[in-house]
Amino acid sequence: MSLLDQLTKDMVTAMKEKDKETLSVVRMLKAAVTNEQISLGHDLTPDDENAVLSREYKQRKESLAEFESAGRTDLVEKTQHELAVVEKYLPEQLTAEEITQIVKAAIEQSGAESMRDMGIVMPQVKGKADGKLVNETVKAALS
Repeated sequence: MSLLDQLTKDMVTAMKEKDKETLSVVRMLKAAVTNEQISLGHDLTPDDENAVLSREYKQRKESLAEFESAGRTDLVEKTQHELAVVEKYLPEQLTAEEITQIVKAAIEQSGAESMRDMGIVMPQVKGKADGKLVNETVKAALS
């Protein structure tokens, strides 16, 4: 089942259950996926779908940090709910331990000595790990 089909199915379920918050998030996700499909001019691959979901997740994560620093508890709760809904569609995220193993293997393979040499890690973990966490792991491994 494609992501668009799953989103449509979940949208109908949210409508039947009168879950307005979930419905709103699912509609936003469906719109983002559809817009990406239109801009690319072809059906999305699973990697394309994951990129859209990761982008939406990252936007909400950044908003959450801003709302928390501003003391907006009403928006913090709403954004946390949105994050939970988006997480349902993301592929299972790698643990910090798994990321460390991937980084160490990449360093051994490429003989990397600086951050510039570590461009081979991100394609391996794209959509499965937070880029910030990967970046911190690479820096720690190289120091």
